Amino acid sequence: MIELERELSFLVNKLPADLGKFPSKIIEDNYIPRSSEHPVIRIRRDGEKLEITKKYPANSKDGESGDSSRQVEHTIPLSREEYDALNSIDGKKFKKRRFAYEINGVKADLDVYLDKLSGLVVADFEFDSESAMENFVIPDFVGADVSQEKLIAGGMLAGKTYADIAGVFKSEYDYSPVAGTEKYEKTT
Repeated sequence: MIELERELSFLVNKLPADLGKFPSKIIEDNYIPRSSEHPVIRIRRDGEKLEITKKYPANSKDGESGDSSRQVEHTIPLSREEYDALNSIDGKKFKKRRFAYEINGVKADLDVYLDKLSGLVVADFEFDSESAMENFVIPDFVGADVSQEKLIAGGMLAGKTYADIAGVFKSEYDYSPVAGTEKYEKTT
């Protein structure tokens, strides 16, 4: 399936007080090839859903550069056997808990990164039209707009630790790790 995704991404400064009332799931990503600085192919376990996706900016000429707020996604569902075979490829991996968050009628994927990226929390607000995107009111729990920040892309984060990105996020966005994320580590 191919679709155009409109989204704005923000660093989350503090966990929303009502976060626990929203459903969540664990997502595990494996970006390939490992040798690429910014791989755009990912093998994903999204709760019980297994898939492989190629995702890149819609107006990209090289598959990497372009307006990151509009992405083209090619997604193929996988069987367990296909997933296991593809996920055994040595790639760049990470794990996060994704909340299906909503505020003022706008849906968001609020990602609490786990393990080596613990402390990083990002909210991706998704829009069904250009006008909805342009008229979006930013909630108070988010900080810097990182929609165009290359380092925040999954393929760039994969395989890194929070220490690897801390300096850039602190100097560019005055971002500090979010406290209290460790409670989201468990897989249920």
